[in-house]
Amino acid sequence: MITENPVSPDPGVRRETLAVHPPQVEITGSVPLGVPLHQGHVFAFESADDLAASMRSGDSFLYSRMGNPTVRTLEEAVARLEGAAGALSFASGMGAINAVLLGLLSGGGHVIAQRCLYGGTYAMLTDLADRWGVEVTHVSGTDPAEVAAALRPTTRLLYLETIANPTTRLSDIPALAAVAREAGVPVAVDNTFASPLLCRPLSLGADLVIHSATKYLGGHADVLGGVVACDDPELLSRLRHFAVELGASTDPFAAWLTLRGMQTLSLRMERHCASAADLAARLAGHPAVAAVRYPGLAGHPDREIAERLLPDGAGGVISLDIEGGRDAGRAFVEAVRLASLSVSLGDVKTLVMHPASTSHRQLDATALEAAGIGPGTVRLSVGIEHVEDLWADLDQALGKASAV
Repeated sequence: MITENPVSPDPGVRRETLAVHPPQVEITGSVPLGVPLHQGHVFAFESADDLAASMRSGDSFLYSRMGNPTVRTLEEAVARLEGAAGALSFASGMGAINAVLLGLLSGGGHVIAQRCLYGGTYAMLTDLADRWGVEVTHVSGTDPAEVAAALRPTTRLLYLETIANPTTRLSDIPALAAVAREAGVPVAVDNTFASPLLCRPLSLGADLVIHSATKYLGGHADVLGGVVACDDPELLSRLRHFAVELGASTDPFAAWLTLRGMQTLSLRMERHCASAADLAARLAGHPAVAAVRYPGLAGHPDREIAERLLPDGAGGVISLDIEGGRDAGRAFVEAVRLASLSVSLGDVKTLVMHPASTSHRQLDATALEAAGIGPGTVRLSVGIEHVEDLWADLDQALGKASAV
């Protein structure tokens, strides 16, 4: 059914004006199978009172920085997957991370963070320490006693990653969250590597769950995005207010692409996990590989945690050390042909990277060693290609790396 735009001009106006004010299509009697894309960034009202009421309450869509129907659909979809009361979406994963860090921390505050972290998160914590005087204590992520010992009256946040980037170390979320919860400290968990299909941190005691939607949620290397899910309406409202002021809002088209990608998330994660487990086992026996770290392997240092927290799969990311150090590691990532040399992960295509010279370039040698990243460490994000084709590519690249 065609309906008039609420701000349409009176009949009889000139063509130039009609071009600016097209009618709108209202759907009645059916429901679109695909999520509609509401690309418009601003919404009109019939009265000044309605506009003012919307600005006060936030119940109506007013301006897309504050809320958009397509973006809201993404937020509700992620909240449903994570078992959360609600969610907020952002223009990137770092937008989501910064919203949590900046929204909960202030000068003189203290944060306890897992030692093995995404390089951007580590850099942001360092920046907050330098500019705001935020104190940071790094812990292993597996020992509750470490967290208990690190707690202070000024502690405002415990920050963890389900599967650490890029070392694949796991945090014992239930054990650590229990310590933080007893002290009244909120717990944030970056769940990007696991996705909601493999782990739901809120059910394990976390207060906030962060995703770089750019990775597994989107899954097709065509969108940037971030999401924070939360089960506490008051905390969510606090972050929502800060997020609006921060301005790192999701573009509606990016939200639409992410929603489209999420429809195949379960199928992709099943393939990512199966192929990664297969390749990790083969890599562990290759003479050119010094070490393989994959939570699904029996020899992984956090295998017991993986069995508890990741019963449906250990993810699609493998960390491996190439024999020969930095030169061999670089030679390997440059020798792959089917896999792509790229800084991202969670894509349908297999991606490789050398963290010490890319994602964790902000870390000096001491910090790299403390995070468990060696000069020859390579991160492998396994895609959904045929596993035999992937193995042939990795095997030939390892042969070239061993010749360096």
